[in-house]
Amino acid sequence: MDGMSAVKYAELGTFLRSRRERIRPAEVGLPAGPRRRVPGLRREEVAQLAGASVDYYNELERGAGSQPSEQMIAALARALRLSGDERDYLYRLADRPVPVQGGPASHVHPGMLDLLGRMTSTPAQVITDLHVTLVQNPLAVALLGDQSGYRGPRASFVHRWFTEPEARRLYPEADHEGKSRSFVADLRAAAARRDKKDAEVGSMIRTLLAVSPEFAALWADHEVAFRREDRKRLVHPVIGVIEVNCLNLSSEDGRQRLLWFTPAVGTDSAGLLDLLTVVGTQEVAEPTG
Repeated sequence: MDGMSAVKYAELGTFLRSRRERIRPAEVGLPAGPRRRVPGLRREEVAQLAGASVDYYNELERGAGSQPSEQMIAALARALRLSGDERDYLYRLADRPVPVQGGPASHVHPGMLDLLGRMTSTPAQVITDLHVTLVQNPLAVALLGDQSGYRGPRASFVHRWFTEPEARRLYPEADHEGKSRSFVADLRAAAARRDKKDAEVGSMIRTLLAVSPEFAALWADHEVAFRREDRKRLVHPVIGVIEVNCLNLSSEDGRQRLLWFTPAVGTDSAGLLDLLTVVGTQEVAEPTG
């Protein structure tokens, strides 16, 4: 059991089952369907929502199988709509360290997760204030690429923007200078809002100052501005350039943002966004890492 005790593993299965049985299908965007024999969600529905195989999830509830990864725990916490305390408890049952707030395994704000689940006809995702993508709906994956494969500092799109040239393929080259300035001003605002001793943002800034002359020059300008409503052009490898409005809603502490993308008025973007449902995720604008 990879270091996990039999008692903890049994409790893990019991806890997952209890959380599954309390959720109504409509709460996670699933149809109720006829003749449900069990309360709450079915095992296969939880597996689907978490991106796990049905066999693997069944083993978890039975208190068997291999120790779940930190990424799987985060996915299960989102699928089961766990509170922050419940999510931390799940990590401890699995003998995994509780992740720091703001990282790629951060607990998504429940209200934002609920809103995201209702946004079925527009690209939407939840990110942190350091531009770490926490969860995407299928249309956001089709538009922006799957962001779930990044780990460590690379989980932040801002980090990749200044360290990995291929990250910039998401925007037309003519827009790169303005985007760089906007990212740095937003990062300075986020850093000011966080605790001065915050290790994550401090490490990120020190790294970018050391490896990116462009970032260092912009950081020295001391511009500060949170990104709110934004009109932008995005480059899709199949559809081409799509001009959109990027709207966002921030959590009370400012650590998370729900972003959604709508067609820019006066453009043909509405039809192009409709094509995303056809194109799907066969190609993405940025490698998944």
